[in-house]
Amino acid sequence: MKFNILRILVVALACASAVLVIGNVRAQKSPPAQNEFAISLTTLGMAVPFQAPAASAASQEKTVEQVEKNIKVLNGMPQSQFIPAMNFMAASLGVRCNFCHVNKNGQWDYASDEKEEKETARTMIKMVLDVNKTTFHGNLEVSCYTCHRGRTSPTGVPPLPLPIPSPRPPAAAAGPGAAGGAAPGTGAQASPRPTPAGPSADDILNKYVVAIGGQAAIDKIKSRVMKGSVATANGLTGTYEIDQMAPDKGYESFVTARGTMERAVNGPAGWEKNQQGIHELSGQQLSDLKLSMQLFRNLKLKEQYTRFRGPRKDKIGDRDVYVLEGTTADNKRERLYFDAESGLLLRRITSLQTMIGIIPEQTDFEDYRDVDGVKLPFLVRVSSVDAGNPVITRKLEEIKLNVPVDDTRFNQPPAAPKTSP
Repeated sequence: MKFNILRILVVALACASAVLVIGNVRAQKSPPAQNEFAISLTTLGMAVPFQAPAASAASQEKTVEQVEKNIKVLNGMPQSQFIPAMNFMAASLGVRCNFCHVNKNGQWDYASDEKEEKETARTMIKMVLDVNKTTFHGNLEVSCYTCHRGRTSPTGVPPLPLPIPSPRPPAAAAGPGAAGGAAPGTGAQASPRPTPAGPSADDILNKYVVAIGGQAAIDKIKSRVMKGSVATANGLTGTYEIDQMAPDKGYESFVTARGTMERAVNGPAGWEKNQQGIHELSGQQLSDLKLSMQLFRNLKLKEQYTRFRGPRKDKIGDRDVYVLEGTTADNKRERLYFDAESGLLLRRITSLQTMIGIIPEQTDFEDYRDVDGVKLPFLVRVSSVDAGNPVITRKLEEIKLNVPVDDTRFNQPPAAPKTSP
């Protein structure tokens, strides 16, 4: 009973969390939401894995209270986790930013405490933090979604009437002698056939390598250029391009009606350019981008994990899949889904651990085609907890391997000169 009461309290906490998250999505300097240049990782379906960076990288990143205004309960959260956390809370309650935050005549005032819901959210967040710390010894066992499940008010009592349980099979169905061994006069019963052993994690990973063309074909790849289109669930469409060079260079651009966003990694450095200007990336943002830009991100899987659990069987649609859970060197987990028949990678689920819960992101791979002896997906679909834009689809029209790439493309462009008033 005590545990059930605790769960109910967690639900309440989740509700408040969502409210606060929505409210603090942007600093007060941000433009109106409808005019925002919303080209972000979740908005455009960037394949950015939610893996925590090394401690040295994380320490370089500013925290939320150093960047945003009027932060009272999320102190210490890395700035790069702020928007994902806000989206997570909003999705948990099934609401949008205006549930907690003030919007007057199209202008957002995220720092304002005018709405009572924002203060309620802070109270709920404190509750969630305390429950996870004191009851679950620091493990992220509960979050906003634990109780809210897409509703602003969680259900605290079971709905009536309760479902009628299915009747149990009659005991006589076990047959004679079931309770006391073999029936008199009968011989020893044959042992049941053992269940054939399933494939190991190594078997599944090796089959994947063979399915996409073999290790030799993969090792020959030195560069990759991909071009196509991007479409979001909220109706935004545009073009997408990504250039990658081994071992650690990558450039990508998105062009939509809202403008252009460019991002690149050049060895240890990274940068981003959008309508707000050019800025150098650091901390967790840089670590995430470097990981997502890796040329062999979805080709050399074994190198990315220290151990695997599984496999277990599951289904994606009508297809049987094997699921492996991989653990990285920094003890983060990720699930990989392989087609049981073809061996191809169909899905990858990553997670971002934040102080208010674990935030998942799912990437699905479809339409594999042969490109110079290597099978690559031409359709990539990213699903996130962004309630306003839950699914982003990238359709590739062209993939080229081992073609020349202009090395200057990865260099950070100079800042635009300031104009005199």
